[in-house]
Amino acid sequence: MSIAILSKILSIIVLNLVLSGDNAVVIALATRKLPASSQNKAIVIGTAGAVVLRILLMLIAVELLTVPYVKIIGAILLFYMAYDLLKTNGEETEVKSETTLLSAIRTIIIADLVMSLDNVLAIAGVADGHFMLAVLGLIISIPIVIFGSQVILKLMDRFPWLIWLGALLIAYTAGTMLVEDHFIHHLLRGLSNGHIVSLASCVLLAGMYFLFNRKKS
Repeated sequence: MSIAILSKILSIIVLNLVLSGDNAVVIALATRKLPASSQNKAIVIGTAGAVVLRILLMLIAVELLTVPYVKIIGAILLFYMAYDLLKTNGEETEVKSETTLLSAIRTIIIADLVMSLDNVLAIAGVADGHFMLAVLGLIISIPIVIFGSQVILKLMDRFPWLIWLGALLIAYTAGTMLVEDHFIHHLLRGLSNGHIVSLASCVLLAGMYFLFNRKKS
């Protein structure tokens, strides 16, 4: 396995861990009021359903990114997502606790589906058209998210730079996706190194974050 493929898989895992902190909260909240005997069932069945839907979404996203100009739209959405991740500090959704096994499973699947739309786009961008790489990254990282959700959330609280790492990785992916669009690639054909645009996206993200934060304070 080449270093390039390994780096893509690692990037997918890191992205999924950082972006799935709120998904871990959903699982914890949805199953909190269930009997202990039903909690594990709800987590396993709900997560299995969520994984299947994520893989289907991933397949659609990978195919969509081959359509002309879609990568430009995707890059804009990813850049906004990176900024929003920093602005909200990785905190998002509130979910009510369920009291029955089926309702908890339903809540986990639906909430994960809604919150995973942006995650899937980011991961599809990193995978760069390699569907199996994206799936492999998901398969490796999802069990970590589920069974280590509390650890992940505590780490993100203790080390805020992990959120920055995820946001910068998304911004870099947005820049790469933008350059890889046929129209933009044609405009920038004189640019010898596309990584310059990707790195510029990271600098722009940091600049925007500090500029808007300074205005608020």
